[in-house]
Amino acid sequence: MNKRVLGIALIAVLVGLFVLNIIQNQSSQKKMDEQVAEQMESGLEAEFGSEGPGEGDAAPDFTLTTLAGEEVSLSDYKGQKVILNFWATWCPPCKAEMPHMQEYYEQYHEKANVEMLAVNLTTIDNGKEAIEKFAGEYGLTFPIPLDEEGVQGTVYQAQTIPTSYMIDTDGIIRHKILGPMNKEMMIQLVENMD
Repeated sequence: MNKRVLGIALIAVLVGLFVLNIIQNQSSQKKMDEQVAEQMESGLEAEFGSEGPGEGDAAPDFTLTTLAGEEVSLSDYKGQKVILNFWATWCPPCKAEMPHMQEYYEQYHEKANVEMLAVNLTTIDNGKEAIEKFAGEYGLTFPIPLDEEGVQGTVYQAQTIPTSYMIDTDGIIRHKILGPMNKEMMIQLVENMD
C-alpha cells in the first residue's frame, strides 16, 4: 500500500510540474507577444509591411546584450558597414556558415570597415551554455548579441535561419540574404555597399 501511495504522490508531483511549465511558457509567450506588439504599434508593420525591413529601408535600431555581457546597439556602428546575422546553434546551415563568417571577420573587419553582429535567436536556442560552447568550438571572435526576448528576430522577420542583412555606413539595408553565405559572397556584397 505504501508503494501505491508513493506512486500516486509521484504522479501528482509530475502533473503539477507539467502544469506549472505550461503556465510559465504561456506567460513567457504573452510577454514576448506584448513586446512584439509594442514594436509593431510603433510603426514597424506600417513602415515595412509583414515581410519586415528590406533593401533600401533604414535598419531598425536595437540594443542587446552580447554573450560577453556587453551592451551593443546597431546605431553604435553608424559609419561602418554591418553584417547583421540571425542564427541558432542547432541550425545546420548556420553551422556551415560560421567558419566563413569568422574567416571573413578576421581578414576584413578592419580592412573593409565592417562589423559583424551575429544575433543569436536565444528564445529558440538551447540556452546560454550551448551558445558559449558553440562560440568556443567555432572560435568566434565577433560580437554575439542575444535576442533573449525574441523581439529582434520578429522585427527583422528572421523566419528562415540564417538570415543576414548587409547594412551600409548610413544604416540602410542594401541586401537581405536568406540562408547561409560563404566568405566570397560576403566579400562581394560588402564591396558593393557604400
